[in-house]
Amino acid sequence: MIWKNETILREFVLLGLSSDPKTQVALFIVFTSAYTIILIGNFLIIVLVLTDANLHTPMYFFLTNLSFLDLCFSTTTLLRTLKDLLSVNKVISYGECVAQMYIGQSLGACECVLLAVMAYDRYVAICYPLHYTTIMSKRICVRLAVGIWMSGFPLPASLVTLTLNVDLCGHNKINHFLCEVTEILSLGCGNIILVELFMFIVGLIVLLIPVTFIVTTYVNIIVNILKIASSSGRRKAFSTCGSHMMVVVIFYGSIMASYMKPRLSSLPGTDKVLAVFYVIIAPMLNPMIYTLRNNDVKAAFVKLIKK
Repeated sequence: MIWKNETILREFVLLGLSSDPKTQVALFIVFTSAYTIILIGNFLIIVLVLTDANLHTPMYFFLTNLSFLDLCFSTTTLLRTLKDLLSVNKVISYGECVAQMYIGQSLGACECVLLAVMAYDRYVAICYPLHYTTIMSKRICVRLAVGIWMSGFPLPASLVTLTLNVDLCGHNKINHFLCEVTEILSLGCGNIILVELFMFIVGLIVLLIPVTFIVTTYVNIIVNILKIASSSGRRKAFSTCGSHMMVVVIFYGSIMASYMKPRLSSLPGTDKVLAVFYVIIAPMLNPMIYTLRNNDVKAAFVKLIKK
């Protein structure tokens, strides 16, 4: 890939969230605190599920996968961001930018599929409780987990490859705190309609199909919950599903707002704000949502403290 002046592209410059030194220090403190919460919260969920026999169920098995995905997803982006917030030189090498972009895209795609699988798990548990252990057997759960991790990597590889073949417009400054496909395309010259079309198709497959499945699933879940005779049973069912829906709204909402829009329609800085939601806020809130609203997890935590 070459510049218009025939020099070889070797690096990008990340402009970050702010150029003001005081603001950068404040952001470093906030982001470091958020990353610490992400590490502690998600690692704690993984430990609780692995050590407590009462949590050895499909729902918590997929929750550990979500926690591990969040750990990987945030680490891929936040460590570099924290370094840049304390650096004058925010240069990122071509190879590191490509790696960050591809890994971030792939892990995000995996999480989209995982949230759809978690919705299906709740659907089976509420709508077919007598057949739950048969439908969501250990073998099926392992196969679903393998499928989740394998499904997220092929399409982003094609998208990143096409993006990196776009001719740039004479500068390498990225108005973001991480390498994103949308930001690289914003530097592009000439006709990039085919790349944007492919990105839209990838968005349909990775985002709209899972979210449509989740919405359809929850419509059926709500219909069946309303048929439950006891009010306590309805509250318990709604509470279990409510946690998952909160996670879906935060994660899908921010990513779809960032990727499923025309390139010229967003205001400057909008994508950076949206990225904060799916890179930092969602992984930070997920453990809180699932623990503060879940008596099983809280009981497992109390037992772990006593030990």
